[in-house]
Amino acid sequence: MTTPSSRLTELGLTLPAVAAPLAAYVPATRVGNQVWTSGQLPVVDGALAATGKVGGAVTTEHAAELARTCALNGLAAAAEVAGGIDRVARVLKAVVYVASEPSFTGQPAVGNGASELLGQVFGESGRHVRSAVGVSVLPLDAPVEVELVLELAPDA
Repeated sequence: MTTPSSRLTELGLTLPAVAAPLAAYVPATRVGNQVWTSGQLPVVDGALAATGKVGGAVTTEHAAELARTCALNGLAAAAEVAGGIDRVARVLKAVVYVASEPSFTGQPAVGNGASELLGQVFGESGRHVRSAVGVSVLPLDAPVEVELVLELAPDA
């Protein structure tokens, strides 16, 4: 059976270190058989990968890549409280916030960056409900932020 950790390896990805919270909250919390993550920014090696508004300084394609990074960061936060990524059985929900120029309407395409990664890592169990929401600004002027809700395997 293929595991999420083996799929990450096949994709050439590793879970990054969990980003330190920017304020008074935790990166993820476990409630029963679920893990809920805080909003994850596109942080790479401790620094924000990009800033600006999507539909302006940030293209839709770049924002989708950033959403993928956010989702990977969310998986790292979830794995930390779940006892490892292989304890995640299913992705339930993703919420993608997109800092958008006023006329930008491509939030779903940006959200696909996160959703496609989750599908690659979890296969059919990565299919999830999702909201992709345009907002005026995100913390640190990040273009994208992603929250996840994950279900853990029964023995987790």
